[in-house]
Amino acid sequence: MTEPGAGGRRGGSAPSTKRRRTVRGAGEAARRAAEALTELINHRLEGVSAVCPGEDDGWIVDVDVLELARIPDTTSLLATYQVELDSSGELVRYRRTARFRRGAQDQ
Repeated sequence: MTEPGAGGRRGGSAPSTKRRRTVRGAGEAARRAAEALTELINHRLEGVSAVCPGEDDGWIVDVDVLELARIPDTTSLLATYQVELDSSGELVRYRRTARFRRGAQDQ
């Protein structure tokens, strides 16, 4: 018979007092940023266009979303949001950095 709480944790510390898990790699940072942003702005995710390390072991991720669907699709409006995550993958801040037509070429 085992004692309650004897599952390998010592000192009885609650999970919330443990150090949060860090983001492991650009792929995980991209997924977390995209999920957090789409929950806040309620736009359909189109993709991630950039991921780079930020300050203090965090991440900066550019996420592209569909802001306004139009017909034909090449005239739909998309936006790029820059999302900053801390080292544990929590959203610190975000801002829209660009808005463009889907069919428009980069300048």
